[in-house]
This record gives sequence, C-alpha cells and structure tokens, in this order.
Amino acid sequence: MKVALGVCGGIAAYKACEVVRLLQDAGVRVQVVMTAAAQEFVRPLTFAALSGEKVITGLWQSGGEQPNLDSAIEHISVAQSIDALVVAPCTADTAAKFAHGHADDFLSTLYLATPAPVIIAPTMNVQMLNHPATQENLETLRKRGVHIVEPGSGYLACGMVGAGRLAEPEEIVAAVLAGLGVVHDLTGETILITAGPTREPVDPVRFLGNRSSGKMGYALAEAALRRGAKVLLISGPVALEAPAGADVVQVETAEEMHNAVLSRASQASVVIAAAAVADFRLQKASTQKIKRNGPMSLDLEPTPDILADVAARRRSDQLLIGFAAETQNAIENARAKLRKKGIDAIVVNDVSNPEIGFDSERNEVTILTASEEIPIARAEKSKIAHRILDAVLKLKTRTSKAVPAHK
Repeated sequence: MKVALGVCGGIAAYKACEVVRLLQDAGVRVQVVMTAAAQEFVRPLTFAALSGEKVITGLWQSGGEQPNLDSAIEHISVAQSIDALVVAPCTADTAAKFAHGHADDFLSTLYLATPAPVIIAPTMNVQMLNHPATQENLETLRKRGVHIVEPGSGYLACGMVGAGRLAEPEEIVAAVLAGLGVVHDLTGETILITAGPTREPVDPVRFLGNRSSGKMGYALAEAALRRGAKVLLISGPVALEAPAGADVVQVETAEEMHNAVLSRASQASVVIAAAAVADFRLQKASTQKIKRNGPMSLDLEPTPDILADVAARRRSDQLLIGFAAETQNAIENARAKLRKKGIDAIVVNDVSNPEIGFDSERNEVTILTASEEIPIARAEKSKIAHRILDAVLKLKTRTSKAVPAHK
C-alpha cells in the first residue's frame, strides 16, 4: 500500500517527518511531494532519507536539465500508483488551489489527476482559517469527498492563540489508515499462508515448475499483518521481499512445503493455501545431468496433497481456505475441489487470461463457500487480498456463532 504525502510551506512542515515514520510503521510506503515553499522549511534530502523514496519537488527536472516525457507526465503515473493522497500540512493557498482546480505545481496537478481518496490536514493563522474564503474552500472540498483532519487550537507560531495548529501526527495517520481501510480486525488470529511455486528436481540442473510468482500469497501475508494478524508464511522460491513482521519459512519442493505446513498448522487459526504446488514429481530424480540423446520419458508420481492432509487433522475452530487456478469450467472444477478437500472456502481464478493471475499485478477471482459465490472484479492483488480476508472474517463470525459455548 502506498500514499503520496504532500508537504506545503509552513513551520509545521517538520511534523510531516513524524507522519512519514508513523505511516511506515503501519506498513505504508510513502512518496513525498514538496511545494517550493515547503523546501524553505525542510530540505528534500530529509524526506528522501526517511522514506527511502524519490522526493518530488516540481513538475520539471531540476538542475538545469531538459524536461523529458517522464517528468512531464509523472503526476499521472504517481496518481495511478497511490492508494491515497495526503497533504499535511496543507496551507490556505493549497486548499484554495484544490477547491478551484488550479494546477500550477506538482501537488495541485497531482490532486486533479488522483482518483484515490484525499486527506488534508490544514494549518494556518487563526484569522486565515476563519476567513470566509478559506472556510468556503474547505467546505467545497468536504462536499467533494475530501477528508479534512481538523486543525487543533493553542499557541500558534505567529504568537496568536486559537484554532489553526496542525493536528497531531498520530491523528493524521489514524485518518489515513481509516481512509485506506486498514483496521486491526484480525488481532489475535494466527494465519498460515503458503505462497509461490514448488520445484521438483529432474536432475542437478533441471526441475519441473510452474509460472506462479507468489505475488498473491505475499499480498495476503502483507494484508493480514496490516490487519493485526500474526502471519506464518511458507514460501516456495520467488523473487519477492518477504513482508516485514511475517515468520517466513523458505522451501523448494512440494514435500518440503508439505512438511513445513503440517508441522506448523496446529499453531494457526486460519490456513490459506495460495501456493501453486506441483501436482507431480519424478519417481526418482537423476543424480547426474541428463544428456540430450533423442526422445525420452519421465516417470511421474503425485505429490502430497497438502490441504487435504491439513483438513484431515484440522481443529474444529480452524478455517481452511484453498486456491484453484483453472483454465476451463473454473467454477465447476473449483466447487468439486471444495467438496473433495472438505475445506471452508476456495478462491478460483481463470489463469488462461494473460492479463491476470500468474506473474501479474492484478487478479480477478471468485470466492466459493458451501453457500455463497462471491465474484471479485479485476483489481490489484493487494486489494483482492483484503477482499479475501473480509470473507475469512465473515466465515469466522459464522463459525463462532455455530459453536455453542461451554457451560
């Protein structure tokens, strides 16, 4: 999850450093956009060091370089890549630009191009805040759906006392997380997630594998962590950075993943099997590289059915969620798998579509339970992950109601 943090010129600009830190603590990537006036109070290097991201300081290249296509349309690419635009501190001038659609710098242009939620935290002199023009601008923004984190009251930098102080960074970040839909509704849950492919050796050089990138499983792990869960991530070989805070076990073969899952499944209240585990392996892999000497055949045998084995050992309070990658009759095949394995839900997608599924940033799935069929429209895998976790919470609520309390 990523936000753009707009920083405007004012003495409160230094507090934006704390906003960056708190957002990062919540697992949110932050790209800072600074107005020219903001750079008079805090240097861009400070935000670059804190965020680990490029700081945008204007519409055009700096240092006398010639503008290029990338710099000319960067406000569009940033607008499409963020989950929210946050402006803290937001000056009266920037609020006026937003309200009237003026776009004469990167931040105001970004605002017009952003389809994501917008949160602003105004700060200014009390007289400026109370001026009818400012109040009218803020009201216009409210009516357009902009969330305003109201300024506090107290001593102001100008020496006056009254409203206009920037809201506390914790309050701003809480508003941002609420706007992003980040809530700790999985606190107390331990979720075991499998992700990525497995590799079944043919010889010391070759293996049988599949096209899974692990992105869906890793998105689930990250989403679960943000919602307060403890996450056990059993991962096949992928080129992804593990989510901070997850307990990660790296495996390679289906047998290794089977053993890792079964040894840890008892710790989990929810098991989500998102890995694309190989269905077959060689009966006996060659200890030497196989030479190319004409036609050859491989003797294959089934790999262990991890989810079925977990289901056979499940506790009554455990939820088991499977995945099904299909190329035809997706719903029918997935529903048969749901019944056969005796699990609570299955997430199915049609991997014959090259625009979604394997190695894509987006997906389009249907969640099947015994009584429901929940289609989820095409979206980024991070958003799909939260929809799947919403379904997990719904299933847990039903399960807890169905189990009578012991007297």
